[in-house]
Amino acid sequence: MKLTRLLIICGVTLVSAISLQARESAVLRNGFSISHDHHRQAGSVTRLFLSASEDEYVDMPSENIVNFEPDVELPQPKIENVPNAPGKAHRALTEIVEKAANENRLDPDFIHAVIRAESDGRSTSISPKGAQGLMQLMPQTAMKLGVKNSFDPTENVNAGTRYLRELLARYHNDPIRALAAYNAGAGRVEQYHGVPPYRETRAYVASIIRDFNRRKLEEERAAKSAKSTETAPAKVSDGN
Repeated sequence: MKLTRLLIICGVTLVSAISLQARESAVLRNGFSISHDHHRQAGSVTRLFLSASEDEYVDMPSENIVNFEPDVELPQPKIENVPNAPGKAHRALTEIVEKAANENRLDPDFIHAVIRAESDGRSTSISPKGAQGLMQLMPQTAMKLGVKNSFDPTENVNAGTRYLRELLARYHNDPIRALAAYNAGAGRVEQYHGVPPYRETRAYVASIIRDFNRRKLEEERAAKSAKSTETAPAKVSDGN
């Protein structure tokens, strides 16, 4: 299964999951919680509506839901275009990301989403813990990946993308666990047999999957709109 499809599935069934605008959360037996506006049960299935308009929803087996709790408000993640820079810088990063993504068989939009969550597109960013560059590599991790300069966009993105590919392989292409390990460390994922119960990590995973899925939906809508325009019949003048 391609990572693009896998992320869409995980985003809709799990991590959209921590939708920050919802009013309640469904606590699942696997430890995840799915935030939503409201829910409705029909037999053995409970439909969780992600928005008040009921345009987006997730169907879950009712037996997988432990209970419902008031939603916890978290800071709205930034999902602006990466990077926050004009012309050449934007195109240069796009090329770097596309090349690294292709070499590691990942979707470029996935890498962009990680960059947005990690550094908001700032190549000189340094976290309080010492993580550096666009994909916020810790010095030890950067060293293991052969990075000489973490502030060099090409080196940083190539290494960060390769590390994500390694984590995905380790967790059998499970993007949820891979992202959790990228944020909190593989040791924590092993310790908790999944996403660790850290508010920061869960919000981090949710923001990336939601960002990725949002962009895929936008691309899909744009493609449908373009196709509709191409196939629309031309107007014929009546001669008046």
